[in-house]
Amino acid sequence: MDQVAGLEAGADDYVKKPIMPRVLLARIRALLRRSSIVFQEDQKCEENAVLIFGKLEIIKNSRRVKFKNEEIELSTGEFDLLWYLAENAGKIISREVLYLGLKGYDYDGLDRSMDVAVSRVRKKMGDNPRSPFRIKTVWGRGYLFVPDAWR
Repeated sequence: MDQVAGLEAGADDYVKKPIMPRVLLARIRALLRRSSIVFQEDQKCEENAVLIFGKLEIIKNSRRVKFKNEEIELSTGEFDLLWYLAENAGKIISREVLYLGLKGYDYDGLDRSMDVAVSRVRKKMGDNPRSPFRIKTVWGRGYLFVPDAWR
């Protein structure tokens, strides 16, 4: 009954203890295959990470972005912003968190440079500026990178 209740409550999987480490790893890999986020197998260095969302591919070590098989030119700041949002796909990221994570200082409540950067990234990624659906603004809360919008 616990398994049924957990799955019906929204869990993707249910694991009973004790579980062998190889079985747990296989279940995690299967879950990652089903998700829209794919990380590169090479885990020697975080710099080798690749994020894939539908037709969007973001490669960290070469700082390259491909969307619909076309190379997208982004500045260093724009790439860092896109990576940060994509790495937190499906989560609302506040301006305060973005400023601290990307610029290393607290948001003062007046600086609009992050809004401008988001606007530039949206434009380069073909997102509708009037009604964005890939990188959404959640009023009063922050920005949301929509993982399913990159098909």
